[in-house]
Amino acid sequence: MSSLKFGTSGLRGLVSELVGLPSYSHVRAFCSMLRDGDAQAREEVLVGRDLRSSSPLIAAQVAQAILDAGLTPVDCGAVPTPALALAAMTRGCAAIMVTGSHIPDDRNGLKFYRAQGEIDKTDEAKILAWHEQLGLSAMPAAQAKAASYDALTAYQARYADFFGSSALAGLTVGVYQHSSVGRDAICDVLAALGAKPLPLGRSDSFIPVDTEALRPEDEALAREWAAGQRLDTIVSTDGDADRPLVADERGTFLRGDLVGALTAQFLSADAIVTPVTSNSALDRPGLFARVVRTRVGSPYVITGMGQAASEGAAVVVGFEANGGVLLGSDVTREGRILPALPTRDAMLPILSTLALKVRQGKRLSEIATEAGFAVALSNRLQEIPQDRTAALIARLDADDPAFRDDSFSAHGGVVARDRRDGLRLTLADGSTVHFRASGNAPELRVYVEAATPALAEALLAENLAFAAAQTR
Repeated sequence: MSSLKFGTSGLRGLVSELVGLPSYSHVRAFCSMLRDGDAQAREEVLVGRDLRSSSPLIAAQVAQAILDAGLTPVDCGAVPTPALALAAMTRGCAAIMVTGSHIPDDRNGLKFYRAQGEIDKTDEAKILAWHEQLGLSAMPAAQAKAASYDALTAYQARYADFFGSSALAGLTVGVYQHSSVGRDAICDVLAALGAKPLPLGRSDSFIPVDTEALRPEDEALAREWAAGQRLDTIVSTDGDADRPLVADERGTFLRGDLVGALTAQFLSADAIVTPVTSNSALDRPGLFARVVRTRVGSPYVITGMGQAASEGAAVVVGFEANGGVLLGSDVTREGRILPALPTRDAMLPILSTLALKVRQGKRLSEIATEAGFAVALSNRLQEIPQDRTAALIARLDADDPAFRDDSFSAHGGVVARDRRDGLRLTLADGSTVHFRASGNAPELRVYVEAATPALAEALLAENLAFAAAQTR
């Protein structure tokens, strides 16, 4: 059985099952979808990639598939995913990003974009239908010669122009570069806004930094860097630079949904759209005029943003628990306009959070405390097939009170369930536990909320162990 599947954002799977005919044939299917019923579709398709070891080869095969489909591949090189998406929207053409985002180097993926933005679930179904209809069984050697295009400069200028040259004046910002494709772009933009960027931890090999399940060594590095020098913050991204990491002055990372909320606050959003996995504090009355909850995945957030805008929201900001922020409407401030960019982006939340810090004149640790978020933690069990996760969730949600309630009896039992994505259980003591299958890898995700850090850590450990026992 192939590991290739559309998940929360794009097609993902093992490199051994993606490279060659599978990547070629899925791109051919995407190109067929573009041309089917769209006489105005431009001939160009932009191609970008991240820094993992398999991406250059797959990008060459993607370019060949585009050419063989009768379209024109344009090589944007190694570039952040949101920069590629912005270039595609600006030029009015499609784009394909070769990236596995945060997943390990033995895996990779393809993210597909129409000229209007990233594809939705309907488009995914069309691609799969075209893939089956084409039935390709062979591919030529990759020999396509693609013209090149600079997709990075306009992306950096977008933020330098909107925030202004003194927005971050006086800040010293550690930049955990690792193997992020946006590592240099972040430093350049921070400097353009008046901050002093300090590059840290650059790596020549790919490091799978997951903003939703940080490795202990990443957290230890941040604390070490913060203790060794005076830093206002440490920032980073995942592999394709569409999900941010922001740490306070002590090297403690802020949760992604808090970074998203701070971004929405800075931009004066009157509607936010966020998955059910984001912190329950976001629903607190008075925080935002409107909160729309969705399933996990940028396609669902994009749909929710469109809904909010159609119902009259002026400034719509979407974000996920992993920190990726999607801008669903234009924002005007002091005569400067930041156009909508309805795809996950790491640069906007990093800059907005730091600009909010400057405006309030507070340490990030103070701002995080004042936000009053519930203590929320998450982690994952790797190499858990999705059918096992589904079986666990089905048992928890079945009409079997012995299994369901005994598992959580120490917390007073289950008092409410949310089935929008996996299963989110509210317990009698006010804590929550959420189980869901990752859309990108064979992983079981576990999210918890509790009143204190100690209780949250214990609840997470308890339920990781519980899930492991039930799925192995």
